[in-house]
This record gives sequence, structure tokens and C-alpha cells, in this order.
Amino acid sequence: MENKPLPPHQLPEKNRCLTNNWCGGLFKPGHTACAGCGQAIAARLVVEAAGPKTIIANNTGCLEVFTTRYPETAWGVPWIHSLFENSAAVASGIEAALKYLGKKDSTNVIAQGGDGGTADIGLQALSGMLERGHDILYICYDNEAYENTGIQRSGLTPYGASTTTSPPGNNSIGNILPKKPMPEIAAAHGIPFVAVASVGFIPDLQRKVKKALSIKGPKYIQIHVPCPLGWRHEVNQTFQVAKLAVETGLYPLIEYEFGVLSSRRQISPKPVEEYLKAQGRFKHLLNNPESIKVIQEIADYNIKKYGLKGAALDTKPTNV
Repeated sequence: MENKPLPPHQLPEKNRCLTNNWCGGLFKPGHTACAGCGQAIAARLVVEAAGPKTIIANNTGCLEVFTTRYPETAWGVPWIHSLFENSAAVASGIEAALKYLGKKDSTNVIAQGGDGGTADIGLQALSGMLERGHDILYICYDNEAYENTGIQRSGLTPYGASTTTSPPGNNSIGNILPKKPMPEIAAAHGIPFVAVASVGFIPDLQRKVKKALSIKGPKYIQIHVPCPLGWRHEVNQTFQVAKLAVETGLYPLIEYEFGVLSSRRQISPKPVEEYLKAQGRFKHLLNNPESIKVIQEIADYNIKKYGLKGAALDTKPTNV
């Protein structure tokens, strides 16, 4: 009689893995993210920092699609997906149920989504979650476009970037609008903790996640996650591109507590051209000094506003 492989639930416990997963870890390999995906790296860092006693609600988007291809999952914690715009609302219900059951103090609740699902489609649900004071950490994975649906512009797409809905041409330099200031919008709700992190700075990212989860009440963390597909950079340059965004002052790593700026990572600023030339989405600007000047002014404004100029990047964040 032919020996047929046993289904996973009939295997000995030590061998109970799906064929494309391994038995350990809270974010398992075998998912279908693109090579070099910054969001996949960040998601793993977030859930590992949060630990196994965590429940996650996820907006529609890249992360939902590539981690939960039926009937498989990359998640080693309870995880739920509903719609594009409502992970904050779903997480609010989860948090309320855990409180009713007397289990909230021992369980982390995380809501998460991409930049479109957070800053555009899901902004109302997020604002409601923050306003009501739910004990939830919201994570925005900011890859600066609707990458999953065709690289369309979002409210967090940076000035000058080429997307399929903000293409450059004879009468266009790409996206003409600035990034929506989501950290400040979240901080304006007066919540206990808001932070900006980058996949290029792993210890800082995980420190901020752990700090947020140690605080009662609503929290918001925005994580910069390069996308090789949409940004058109080499797949082995994800960390380098992420670091350049910080080092030029275009993506300040900051913290707010109860609406007040409390910490920032200082830098020795590099010219924005170093960041722009590493990505195909800005290729059309490299022979346009006026557009580069505008982007440099954005970086200079951030450096002045947040007091970024100072120590080298290997130092710890500086309190304000």
C-alpha cells in the first residue's frame, strides 16, 4: 500500500508544520512578499517585539495579501482581516471584548495597515480609535503608495515621486503634494505616545514598539518601509535606502508624548540627491535642479523644525 503524507494535524507535535512554514517564530517564512520588501521585515520586527500574547487586526493591503494566502498564514499570533479601512474599528471591538472578559491586561492589541489604508481610506476609523482612548497600538507601514493595487499615489506619497496616478511628463514633475503629516495628526488627539520609526534602524524600531505597548491608552507608530517594486530600487538596497531617508532629514525619527515632541534621532545631514538617485521613482528629477531644491528645502525644514542636526546616527535618540 502506498504511503501517503499525513496532514499537518495528524503529525507528531514536533513535526506539525505546513510545508512552507517552520514551527518557530511569530512571523513565519514562506509568505509571498517581493524580494527586499521592507514591510515584511518591519512586520516581523513588530510582532517579535510585541510577543506571543498579541492579537492583530489588519487592513487590506500588501501585508494582508502576502501573509495570508489561503489556506496558509505567516502569523504565529491571532490575526484578523476585515476591510481596507477598518482595522482600527475591528481592534477597538477586540479590545472592548478583552476588557469585558478581564483579559486585556495580559494581551496586546495591535491594529495595522499601509499608508493608504491609514492616512486616506482608514483615517476616520483611526481617529475614532484614538479619540475614544482604546488601549491599542496602531502601526502604519508607510511604503508611500498603494503598492498592492498598482502603485497609485497616497496621502503619504512624497513630493516629486512618480506613481501610476502621478506620472511625470512635459507638464508634470510627479506628485505635486506634500506628505500628509500623520504623526502630527495622531499627536493632535492628545494620545500618550506617537513615534516614527524606520526599517533601517532595527533596535530603534523595536524599542519604540515595546515602549508603546508598555503604555496604557492609544498609541501610533509610523514605520518607513521601502518598496523595491514601487520605488524601483535594487532589492538588496532596502536598508540602505531606508537609512538615507533618515540621514537626509526627509524622514525624521521622532517621538511625541501627549502631543508634545519628546525625542528625536539627530543626524549629520546628507544631501537629498543621495536618497533620490537610489530610486527609479525620482529618476526624472535628477536633471531638474529646481525640483531637487524644493525637496532639499523640505529636508532642511524638517531638520530645523525637529532639531535633527547634531550627533552621528549611531547615537541614541535625544530627548527634547
